Amino acid sequence: MKIPALGRSRQQKPKSPERKSPERKSQSKPPSKPKVKPVSQWNPQLRQVLDLTVTVGSVLLCLMMLPTRLPGMELLGIGPNWLLIWVVSWSVKRTVFQGALAGIVLGLLQDAMTSPNPSHAISLGIVGMITGLMQKQRFIQEDFISIALIVFGMTVLEGTIFASLLSWMGDRNIEDIWKYYQKVALSSAILSSLWAPVLYYPLNRWWQQIKLAQS
Repeated sequence: MKIPALGRSRQQKPKSPERKSPERKSQSKPPSKPKVKPVSQWNPQLRQVLDLTVTVGSVLLCLMMLPTRLPGMELLGIGPNWLLIWVVSWSVKRTVFQGALAGIVLGLLQDAMTSPNPSHAISLGIVGMITGLMQKQRFIQEDFISIALIVFGMTVLEGTIFASLLSWMGDRNIEDIWKYYQKVALSSAILSSLWAPVLYYPLNRWWQQIKLAQS
């Protein structure tokens, strides 16, 4: 006689689940990530050194990017005015004196790379002063559109001031100067306003964290 129930019971016998060893359990846990301390808990001296490094390093980066022509950074042979973008980013939340001083210093650095006559310190100093005055009078809002519009207007103003200084020197044809700088100012203003958030956002975020940590 056949006993079917016995065969079925053997086939339907549930398998015992495999027990995981403690070594496997420990290996399956993801490694804990190291926690980064907020800026307010950093050493004050270290915070000052890093702040100075970021500020000076960003200026040097803008100086190196000034003669660079990468894809998407050129219009009619003209590139973004990175130093003017930096001056606007710095001056938008600072006093008129701080903005003017930053513009003069960066203008002198640009003169060292190009030509000291006429000096870019005058035009960038005026840009920093006006930007600081706009922030003081609360004429702007803190968003990318406002920064792009400010950079556009200040680039046109800086080109106009520089062309006026060239005309005042009297060693070149005035008509040629204004024809050339109309094209330069418009092209540079368009590109500078488009690329302004790329430089403004990280710098503004860093300076805000430093200000909050100091307060």
